[in-house]
Amino acid sequence: MRITPFITAGVVGTALFLVVIKRDAVMEFVGASPDIATEETVASGDGAPVADDVVRVPVIAIKSTATMVPEIVRVRGRTEAARQVTVLAETTGTVASEPLRKGTFVEAGQVMCELNPGTRGAALAQAEATLIEAQARLPEARARVIEAQSALSEAQINDRAAVSLQADGYASQTRVAATTAAVSSAEAAVETARAGLEAAQSGIRAAEAAVAVAEKEIEHLSIKAPFAGVLETDRAELGALLQAGSPCATVIQLDPIKLVGFVPETEMDKLTLNAMADAHLATGKQVAGEVTFLSRSADEATRTFRVEVEIPNPDLSVRDGQTVEMVLSSGGTQGHLLPQSALTLDDSGRIGVRYIDDQNMAMFTPVNLLRDTVEGVWLTGLPEQADVIIVGQEYVTDGIPVAPSYEGLGQ
Repeated sequence: MRITPFITAGVVGTALFLVVIKRDAVMEFVGASPDIATEETVASGDGAPVADDVVRVPVIAIKSTATMVPEIVRVRGRTEAARQVTVLAETTGTVASEPLRKGTFVEAGQVMCELNPGTRGAALAQAEATLIEAQARLPEARARVIEAQSALSEAQINDRAAVSLQADGYASQTRVAATTAAVSSAEAAVETARAGLEAAQSGIRAAEAAVAVAEKEIEHLSIKAPFAGVLETDRAELGALLQAGSPCATVIQLDPIKLVGFVPETEMDKLTLNAMADAHLATGKQVAGEVTFLSRSADEATRTFRVEVEIPNPDLSVRDGQTVEMVLSSGGTQGHLLPQSALTLDDSGRIGVRYIDDQNMAMFTPVNLLRDTVEGVWLTGLPEQADVIIVGQEYVTDGIPVAPSYEGLGQ
């Protein structure tokens, strides 16, 4: 172990102790009056040297300027297929098509399982024949309605004539009663004819429904891919019997693919939709995308919120279920990049830095750490322009005069 740094630190600490704390004893030891302060020359505003009779502690400082720091949220997660569905049979039948093996790419609408039609073609033909027969009965039912309405009109005319003749004394009460009964009978016939017409129309609708069911049953014989994707399982084997609800194959969509992570509730307010996201897969692959979903409901067990990032994956090189580390952008704030060694603690244990004010006095200010990087730490809490002490801050307190030497100009 090299001991030179420890010896140097001990010498510097002893010197500062003697100069600052035991100043009077040192001055008396060297033969100078304690009341006469050591002179130190500093530059005045016009560049002329002036005498400074205050003992100043030598420190090293840098001139720091605040810059915009993009805030980020780091989260570990996994890749997840954009969509995944197990396509099921909707009718019963044996598979009549050659199978596709898992890993095969299928287009949207591509037939994956074709079932044997059996007698479904005959059932469709029968339903269509029934429909034609029902349609043929419709004109007859309409004619009966027209005939019944004509008979009713005739009966009403006869009834009005009988009533008029009875008023003049030329028709009997019996004749009027007969014509009135004829009107009632004609009205009943009209209602019967209308009921027959409605029955014919209902028969047509029932036949049309039967045709639609038969056609849909035949349509269900072709089990198609709902979207473009990759077969995750083998397709049903040739000759296999599929019942309604039996799986034909599982299809997953990997382009685009989702990156899913769970963010602590303390970080959620930093994220917004459409924010940029960079991700690093366990394989070393770097990908980028945008935040597409921010959950509004926390997981009951972990109290974290689901976040989804969508990335393009045209070559399908990113697989479902891979581990990923995401860096989510969350806006920006003004901050200073300083060496980690510049951080110190005050008497109450607050973390902060010491800076030099306009009077060349050391002052403490608490800071908030934004990010730790290889170059240093990003922090807030300082003014836009600040002279920050990076060496010697542990040997001064608030209000102690300092003699700074500057490094890192242009920081």
